[in-house]
Amino acid sequence: MTRPDPRKTAALSAALSGAVDLGALKARAEAAARQPAASASASNGAAAGQVPWIVDVTEATFQAVVEQSLQVPVVVHLGASYSPESQQLATSLEKLAQVSGGAWIFARVDLEQAPRIGQAFGVQSVPTVVAIAAGQPIDAFAGPLGDPELKQWIARLLDALRDRLPGIRAGEANAGAVPADEEPPEDPRFVAAEEAFEQGDYAGAQAAYEQILASEPSNELAKAGLAQVKFAARAEAVDPSVVACADAAPDDIDAQLAAADAQIAAQQVEEAFKRLVDTVRRVFGDDRDRVREHLVGLFELFPSDDPRVAAARRNLASALF
Repeated sequence: MTRPDPRKTAALSAALSGAVDLGALKARAEAAARQPAASASASNGAAAGQVPWIVDVTEATFQAVVEQSLQVPVVVHLGASYSPESQQLATSLEKLAQVSGGAWIFARVDLEQAPRIGQAFGVQSVPTVVAIAAGQPIDAFAGPLGDPELKQWIARLLDALRDRLPGIRAGEANAGAVPADEEPPEDPRFVAAEEAFEQGDYAGAQAAYEQILASEPSNELAKAGLAQVKFAARAEAVDPSVVACADAAPDDIDAQLAAADAQIAAQQVEEAFKRLVDTVRRVFGDDRDRVREHLVGLFELFPSDDPRVAAARRNLASALF
């Protein structure tokens, strides 16, 4: 069974940060959030005879389709007619979308007709698939994917977003996928990792998450879980007095890293981020790389749209360049 090339996935992830212009989305977010996802998507490119949550996207309609990600995930297939792999993957996604009840939108992009969309995402090969939620790209893979793995990828996407995007449950109820009084089945791999974490078995939890990532390098849930486990293991051993020690010894890198962990554990998030950004400004070479990597690891403990993370990322960029 073919897996996405991790090198392509990494390159794609780096390109996603500026993929979508959110100016119009933010301006209309409140109004769009009050509209049913299926009826709204029907006006954004669905062809006659199709279910309304399967749409063909052009450069003119792309932003309108992205706006529907305020209600349900939008899975964007970036392909081309000359690519057999694109056609095969599009067919598989369409079959899954047809029975989804509108829990997610399948948006097809023909890059021969809409090249600027591909450029915006930094697409380097076809097919490429990008998942968008709340206007932001959150996951992606490049290359073909077998039907069982594709189905699992969609399921994990919905599991991660079900409590955040109101249209998912409505779509699943419409499709009969998830009865109103039942929770969807949990992934046993994540259950094992979470149980180990809750029991304080950080090594076991870390191994479980790393095993998931070994086969699925772009799995955002596993990445977030691994970051939480690593932080919990460090924070448990941190003496709160390290903050005062770090303040007294600004050139002590170990003390600064430990103090930042202690501040995060004490919910002093902005103070922790500022401490490490200031440290980056003072040090160079390997020390700078070490502090930067630690700070980026702390970012992963929070949602990507957390304003404190966004501000710290900007400050870090300024400190580095």
